[in-house]
Order: sequence, then C-alpha cells, then structure tokens
Amino acid sequence: MNIHKQVATTALLLMLFAVIGAALVGIIYDNTYETIKYNEQQALLKQLNNIVPASDYDNDLLSDTLELAADHNLGTSETSTAYRARKQGKNVAVVFSAIAPNGYNGSIHLLVGVYNDGNLAGVRVVKHRETPGLGDAIEARRSDWILDFTDKSLAKLNDKQWKVKRDGGEFDQFTGATITPRAVVKAVHSALLYYKTNQTILFNKNINDNDINSEKPSLETDKPEP
Repeated sequence: MNIHKQVATTALLLMLFAVIGAALVGIIYDNTYETIKYNEQQALLKQLNNIVPASDYDNDLLSDTLELAADHNLGTSETSTAYRARKQGKNVAVVFSAIAPNGYNGSIHLLVGVYNDGNLAGVRVVKHRETPGLGDAIEARRSDWILDFTDKSLAKLNDKQWKVKRDGGEFDQFTGATITPRAVVKAVHSALLYYKTNQTILFNKNINDNDINSEKPSLETDKPEP
C-alpha cells in the first residue's frame, strides 16, 4: 500500500511541477513577446537600411508593405513581403525577397532593393548554405562582391552582361567557386525583370492591399554597408 501511495504522490508532484512550469513559460512569453517582436523588427529594419539608407525615405518602411504572390522570376514558392520607401509622398525604392534556387549547396535567399528609376539600391544575402571560405564571399560582411550590384540596371547592362565573367558577363566570380556567384547574378537579373513588369503595381497599390495577381505575365529568363 505504501508503494501505491508513493507512486501517487510522485505522480501528483510531477503534475504539479508541470503545471507550474507551463504557467511560468506562459508568463515569461507574455512579458517578453513585445520585446522580442520589437527586436526582430529592428533587425529587419537594419537589413533594409543597409540597402536603402534611412536618409532616402521618410515613411514607415515596416508598415508600407505589399504581399507578393509566388513568382518564378523571384524564385519564390509562397507569398513574400515587399517594403516600399517613399519621401514626401514620392516613390523612392522597393525592397523585396528573391531566391536563387541553384546555389552550390542549395537555395540562396536575397533581399533586392530597386530605386524608382530602375537602378539597384543594393542586394544582400540573408540566408544560404554555401561553402565557408569560398561561396560565403557573397555575404557583405565577408566580401564587397555583393556591393557591385549597386546602381546596376537593365538599362545599363544587356542580358548577356548579366553573367559572371567566365560566362562572358560583367560580374566577377570567386576563385574556386563559380556556381555561387553565377546563381546570385541570375537571381538578381530575374528580380529586375520582375520589377520592370510590376513596377506600377509595386508602388501604387495601397498599403497592405491584396496580392499582385500571380497569373500576371512576366518576362522569362547590392548602397555601401555602414
């Protein structure tokens, strides 16, 4: 009988600890949620400001957004968010996500910023699995290679020039790693084609309006770090 009592007491204590633990987790979450959310927004804003400097716009970049439907020119398979920069009511730039699906070790996720005149504000890599010491030179903190996209455009470079030099284009490749830069250049070029097709919609839709029509036809096919 004593054994049964001990088992019951132990089970009761475990259940009590579980309830107390769950309650503490809930309290901590409630008390830190807003702080975590704020820190995440500030980290995102810092990324965006590495592409479009805060001095270039005066609107709330994190609120003036547009949900973009998946698109082959963006390399996306689900909706993504575009951030619009404006100054005194005038369109300045838009920053949106693009994915290079054919990196050496998988997909390379990018943020691409384009000014209203079609020139690139900049490009940054936000996620990748490329080889350390070789392919990771696409990161701005490791190399200035990604900064070479700044101020490039479809008007300044033709389709043949939107390639790495080994393929007859204008962009450097890395020693021992051509696949990675090749994939990024192609993705940025495709993102500019997307921008060219959708520029009016990207800028002129109301804040948080519905998606760009995913069936809309589209063409086939990095400012300095502070």
